Amino acid sequence: MGSLLYLTLTLFSLAFTATLSSQEQGINSARLLDLVLRDNMFRSYNTKKFKTAKLYPIHLPSNLWGIRVDSVRYRCGSLVRYGAKIKEFKLPIGASIQHCAERVVIVRQNLGSNWSSIYYNNYELSGYQLISPVLGLLAYNAGDDMVTSSTSFELGFQSDRIPITIDFSNTTRLVNSTSTTPGIIPLCASFERDGKVTLTKQMSRNVCATKRQGHFGLVIESPLIPLQNKRESNWKLAVGCSIGAALGAFLLGLLLIAIFAKVKKKARMEELVRRAYEEEALQVSMVGHVRAPTAAGTRTIPTIAHEYNPHNT
Repeated sequence: MGSLLYLTLTLFSLAFTATLSSQEQGINSARLLDLVLRDNMFRSYNTKKFKTAKLYPIHLPSNLWGIRVDSVRYRCGSLVRYGAKIKEFKLPIGASIQHCAERVVIVRQNLGSNWSSIYYNNYELSGYQLISPVLGLLAYNAGDDMVTSSTSFELGFQSDRIPITIDFSNTTRLVNSTSTTPGIIPLCASFERDGKVTLTKQMSRNVCATKRQGHFGLVIESPLIPLQNKRESNWKLAVGCSIGAALGAFLLGLLLIAIFAKVKKKARMEELVRRAYEEEALQVSMVGHVRAPTAAGTRTIPTIAHEYNPHNT
C-alpha cells in the first residue's frame, strides 16, 4: 500500500507540473515541439564543430527546461554496417535509412516530467497513465560542412529484421518503483504520427522494442489500486463518509442553536422597549392642527404676598 500511495501522489504531481509547463510556453502540439527542438539542434551544429560518431548534448533555452536532447552524426553506410548505441536506444546492424545521401544526424529526446504530458494530452490514452518520460528518436539528413533547418528534412529509420530497443531502466525512479510493485505490469506505448498510440508488451523488464523512429513511453492501466484491495477501500470510504456526515450534522446543530438564541434575544429586547414606552406614555393634545405629546405641570403656581409692606421695615 505504501508504494501504491507514493506512486499515486507522484503521478498526480508530475501531471500537474507538466501541464503548467507546457501551457506556459504555448506549445501544445507534439509536432511543434519536435520542430522547436530540431531548430535548436541545428543552431548548435552551426556554432560548434561536431565530430562524426560522437554524442553531443544540445543546449536548450530556459523556456524548454526539463527536456534533454543529444545528437550524433554518422555516415549513412557506417550506421547501417555497425549500428549504434545512443543513450537508451540501441540501433541494430542492418537498419535502413531512407533517402540518406551521405550523412545522417540522429537526435535523441528525453522530454522529462515537464513535457511528456503533451503526448498524453494529444493521444487517446484513456484508462492508462504514463509512468516514464517520453523518449524520442529522430533522424535528419546532414551535409559535410553545415546543417541547417532550411536544408534538412526528417529521414525514415527502420529495422525490420532486428528491432530497435529502448531501455527505460535509468530514466526515472518512478519506473523502478513500479517494477517491483505486485499487480502492475507496464506496457510499451508507441506514439505514431497519425495521432494513434500502439500498446505492446515489454521485450524484457523496462525494455521496449520498435521497428522505426518515433516517440515511446511506459504506461500502466488505471486505476492504480489492485482489485484485491477494492473491498478494503470501499470499507474505508464508508467509514470516512459516516464520520463526515456525523461531523456535518454536529456543526449544523450548533448553527441552528446559535440562530435560535439570537432570535430569542432580539424578541426579548423588543418586548422590553415596548413596555418602557407604555409605562412612560405622555398625554397628547392639539397644538393648532397638530397632535403633540404634552407633559403635566409640576411647578408650584406663584402667588403674590399682599401682606408684605416694605415701608414697615
